[in-house]
Amino acid sequence: MKITNKIIENHGLKLDEYENIKKLLKREPNLLELGIFSAMWNEHCSYKSSRIHLKNLPTKGKHVIQGPGENAGVIDIGDDDAIIFKIESHNHPSYIEPYQGAATGVGGILRDVFTMGARPIALLNSIHFGSPKHLKTKSLLNGVVSGIGGYGNCMGIPTVAGETKFNETYNENILVNAMAVGHAKKDKIFYSKAKGLNKSVVYVGSKTGRDGIHGASMASAEFDENSEEKKPTVQVGDPFTEKLLMEACLELMKDNSIISIQDMGAAGLTSSSVEMASKGELGIELELDKIPCREENMTPYEMMLSESQERMLIILEDGKEAHAKKIFEKWDLDFVIIGKTTNTNNLTLKFNKKVQGEIPIECLASKAPIYNRKWTKKNIQKRKINLKDLKKIKIEDALIKILSSPNHSNKSWITNQYDQNVMCDTVQKSGSDAAILRIHNKDKAIAVSVDSSANYCKSHPITGGKQIVCENWRNLITVGAKPLAITNCLNFGNPENKEIMGEFAECLNGIKEACEFLNYPVVSGNVSFYNGTNKKNIYPTPVIGGVGLIKKLSKPISHKFKKNKSNIILIGKTFGHLEQSCFLRENYSIIEGMPPEINLLNEKNNGESLLKLIDKDLILSAHDISNGGLITTLSEMAMSSNFGAKILKPKKLTNLFKYFFGEDQARYIIEVENNCLSKVKKILADGNIYFEEIGVTQEDNFEIDGDLKISTKELFEINNQWYNNF
Repeated sequence: MKITNKIIENHGLKLDEYENIKKLLKREPNLLELGIFSAMWNEHCSYKSSRIHLKNLPTKGKHVIQGPGENAGVIDIGDDDAIIFKIESHNHPSYIEPYQGAATGVGGILRDVFTMGARPIALLNSIHFGSPKHLKTKSLLNGVVSGIGGYGNCMGIPTVAGETKFNETYNENILVNAMAVGHAKKDKIFYSKAKGLNKSVVYVGSKTGRDGIHGASMASAEFDENSEEKKPTVQVGDPFTEKLLMEACLELMKDNSIISIQDMGAAGLTSSSVEMASKGELGIELELDKIPCREENMTPYEMMLSESQERMLIILEDGKEAHAKKIFEKWDLDFVIIGKTTNTNNLTLKFNKKVQGEIPIECLASKAPIYNRKWTKKNIQKRKINLKDLKKIKIEDALIKILSSPNHSNKSWITNQYDQNVMCDTVQKSGSDAAILRIHNKDKAIAVSVDSSANYCKSHPITGGKQIVCENWRNLITVGAKPLAITNCLNFGNPENKEIMGEFAECLNGIKEACEFLNYPVVSGNVSFYNGTNKKNIYPTPVIGGVGLIKKLSKPISHKFKKNKSNIILIGKTFGHLEQSCFLRENYSIIEGMPPEINLLNEKNNGESLLKLIDKDLILSAHDISNGGLITTLSEMAMSSNFGAKILKPKKLTNLFKYFFGEDQARYIIEVENNCLSKVKKILADGNIYFEEIGVTQEDNFEIDGDLKISTKELFEINNQWYNNF
């Protein structure tokens, strides 16, 4: 077949990239080879626009065993235990076909974790949708939530935490980010690097079909009005088969049969074989006739580019083939030796005993394009808000407006669709700042959380990048966990647009600065570009997934008030920053202005001081202050418990709304019993930590002296009514 400009364009390649392919091969590629280059050189697989920025992130630390570059990141939590985790996007497929897109996003991230030898113990998600008024939002939301719950529940893995947000920026391009966390022993971690010559390359799992062909390429292009036509590129998942595959892999991993293992994710057999060979600096030869196919007359092109789910590629030690085959056949899965490792440093593809394609591995990996795209700094909108110019509003009405809004209303109607307690190690599930999972049969635990803040990142990318790392760090701190490491999913628009590329570069600078200061390294992640439709890009939306360690789990700390007449203390100084706040957005539709300043020294000192208080068992509950400010945080603590609060206004209060709705960072609310109050105050004072005693818990009502009195029951009803009117 003659390779035309149209065929090149349909494969997501630029004409100059095609010319580069010809130079590398010293000839014209055939269609199969072009398809393979298309898969490996697209943004989703090659990171060609992001690599030069990603290399600046801090990736090493005391607890890091494996950083970026493998299927998932690995951290050491002591006692020979390791936690393996990663977050990835499945945005484009989920917009086209929400159930399968979300379901296979969950399936893919689970394979990234168990392919490294970990048994998955938790799932999390960060999902973003368009305006609730948009015609597609409700069906997309229902489909995505069903897909996430359907896959995770069938696998028997708890979905324990996440976030659901709405903004018109996602009207035509939703975000579905899935995170998986697994537990392994440090001496039983498996990697994807191929080793040895003439080793058996084995295909295991489901049969190959035509679903998902060009899925990775589709994820590396903007949508347009014809995006519905891309439904054939969406993969179809089967969680029951994945459960069998997981158990078979973990069983084989008990001995020393496996040299390397890689799941067939984006770009399917192409990416898995190329990545294994590239890391091992070897060649790999595949006999495509042997691939188990579920459809008739599949071509080599279709086999190599299919993204059919629930498949793995394994390189075995000599003589272990029969043993491994017995295990996979026991689990009713395909097990076929489809090739071998070679010393050619080529990807060699045979079909009907003829070589159909041969490409040097380095051309697909190390010599893939790397772009230093032009970018511009954000043009900052420094609008100052004068509250005197705004229509007057009662503090109660402003609070109700926030608590009843789509972004701040109770999301239990979503989380109730997820099995959060399966495996019996979920100590604290969604609803708190972070979920807590016990390490099986031990008294230690991990805390996990995911966070994003697109409006902060849009208004000032550097500050937004710092803030979302700090927010995630605080969420782990408030449940008593020492933050250890993060994974990130970086969702942005078209990188060929220099303003979008500027948002990406500056957000990463902010993430880097915060991670370095807090000693909070990045161990894995994913970049998702081209999130936009018809040249309209989404807000920059980096999502941070964090893992922290609770060395000794005595009693879990949550954000619920625990006792009547206990003391409420505010840690951190309130300056009253209202720009980019929920107060202005929900009550006045004002979205301009700068986000609150991030003081990393205060973040670290305040957070570490709170950890000391928790370690000494001096507090009853804790909650970090973020979106919605102090009053929203107090409301959340009240309506999730059996107690309200009586809050006293500061004597030098300059503005009621700034104090209670300001979104200044590095702040927490803690609840302290009378007999612990003096000890708490001394520790905070000795640490030079700013704090205020702002009130006490009480029964039934949440009130601010002289300005607000509302029952906790009414708060709960207000917070739970939005979905009924959706």
